[in-house]
Amino acid sequence: MKAVFISFDQAHKEDVIRILDKYMIRGFTLWEGTHGRGTKEGEPHYGSHAWPSLNNSIISVVDDAKVKSLKESLKELDEASPMLGLRVFIWNVENYY
Repeated sequence: MKAVFISFDQAHKEDVIRILDKYMIRGFTLWEGTHGRGTKEGEPHYGSHAWPSLNNSIISVVDDAKVKSLKESLKELDEASPMLGLRVFIWNVENYY
């Protein structure tokens, strides 16, 4: 099992959930209105007058067999609108019940 953390521009919300549905990944936790900025490019997402956009973030525990395909689909979504921003982080899960 892997923990998959996805941080993305709020405009991607429905698309990210659609991708999770595509791979039958039902369980996740969503945080709306998260703040951040990209490592290299893109505009900050601060929810302020100067930088009004915001991110959302999702974490889900995913079967190892689905991680690669999920990551590839999310990468395609990011590449379709690179200025919006979307990042995926994957960690090993040691204990899950």
